[in-house]
Amino acid sequence: MKSLFKIVIAMFLAIGFLNAEPVSQTGEKNGYEVKLTSEKSLIVGDNDLFVELSKDANVITDAKMKIKVFMPEMPGMPYMEYKTKAKLVDGKYKMMVNFSMGGTWQYHLKFKTKDGKIHTVRGSVNI
Repeated sequence: MKSLFKIVIAMFLAIGFLNAEPVSQTGEKNGYEVKLTSEKSLIVGDNDLFVELSKDANVITDAKMKIKVFMPEMPGMPYMEYKTKAKLVDGKYKMMVNFSMGGTWQYHLKFKTKDGKIHTVRGSVNI
């Protein structure tokens, strides 16, 4: 009976990993189109996130971008947060984000355009 239970649990875990998909979220802020993606499904630990930024169908590559991911405090668990700045790589903003545990992480993606305005996009991802 124990071995059957272990097999069933292993199958559920395998199906969960196989069904995991990369992140692909789009949004709009003050006329800017923002697309947040990952090449792989997100995991606990280090993950590469990419942002494509455009306005009026023109790619924006001169913005300064940073992200804060956080999980609010819950009973028995402290507030968790990770911040990083993006680097422009092949026309996309690349950020390495560390998720310290599974669950729903909220993010604030901020970008400063050459006119000096700071724009914030909010969302969430599941690990």
